[in-house]
Amino acid sequence: MTLCLAAALVHVLLVFLQVAPPNPISRQYSRQVNAWIFPLFEQNWRLFAPDPESVNRQISARTVRTAPDGTVQVSGWFDLTAVDTSAVKHNPFPSHTAQNMLRRAWTSYLETHGGDDHPRSQRALMIQQYLRNIAADRVAAHRHGTFESIQLRVITLPITAAPAAGGPGPGAAAPGSVDTRYLPWWKVARNAKG
Repeated sequence: MTLCLAAALVHVLLVFLQVAPPNPISRQYSRQVNAWIFPLFEQNWRLFAPDPESVNRQISARTVRTAPDGTVQVSGWFDLTAVDTSAVKHNPFPSHTAQNMLRRAWTSYLETHGGDDHPRSQRALMIQQYLRNIAADRVAAHRHGTFESIQLRVITLPITAAPAAGGPGPGAAAPGSVDTRYLPWWKVARNAKG
C-alpha cells in the first residue's frame, strides 16, 4: 500500500514538472522527467484542440529470418494499419491503443528523425525503439515463426477534399502525390516468436 502511494506521488510530481512552466527544478531534472513521461505519459492539448490528419498512412512491416540451413528468408509485407483499422471498425468501444498507438509512434518518429532515419538524441532513439517494438509485437501476434530483423514501409496518401455536389469545380486542387518511405532494417531485441 505504501509503495503504491509513493509511486503515485512520484508520478504526479513528475507529470507536474513536465507541464509546469520552466523553473530551476524542472530544468535540473529534465532528463529524468522526460525519461519517465515519454512516450507513455505525454501531456498535450490534442484532446481539446485536435490536429486532424491531412494524410492517410499505410504502415506495413516485413521481417527477415535465417533458416536452419543458413539461407536468409524475407517475408512479404504485413499491413499493420489494416490490423488497427479492423480493430476499430469491428469494435463498438475501440480502445485508444487500437486507434492511436501506431499512428502516434509514427508521428513522433517523424518529429524526432526527419527524413534521414538517424536518431540524434536519446528521445529519438527511444521513439525508434518504441516504433520497432510495436511493429515487432504486432507481426509476431499474427504470424508464426521467428524473425531477427524488421523493416517498415510507410505509404503516405494525401486526403483530398470531397467534391461539391456538381463535381469538382474550376481550380479544384489536384490530389497530391503518393509518397513511399522505406525505413532501415532494425534488429529485433529478442528472437520474436509468433
